[in-house]
Amino acid sequence: MAETVDELTVNYSEGGVDVVKELDKQVLSKGAWATVIYRYQDWDARKEAYSPDRYTIRRYQKRNGEYLQKSKFNISSRDQAKQIIDALTKWTEE
Repeated sequence: MAETVDELTVNYSEGGVDVVKELDKQVLSKGAWATVIYRYQDWDARKEAYSPDRYTIRRYQKRNGEYLQKSKFNISSRDQAKQIIDALTKWTEE
């Protein structure tokens, strides 16, 4: 597992294929608890192509010098991501 927040990733390879390909990440918080949001794509073996962009928010706890994933929330679609953005924008502008 990762020792620093910068080393955290959702990249995952299996049999020489990048099954989960991280496109970008933003660190939302650092410290004993870290929060990271990722943009990624999944490999679809049937279509032999990557999925549309997907998003996930992960929380990690640092224990014994290593970050361990404690929770995650997958944003299921671009539309859901936009709804989350709209709600947060509305709430933060009130």
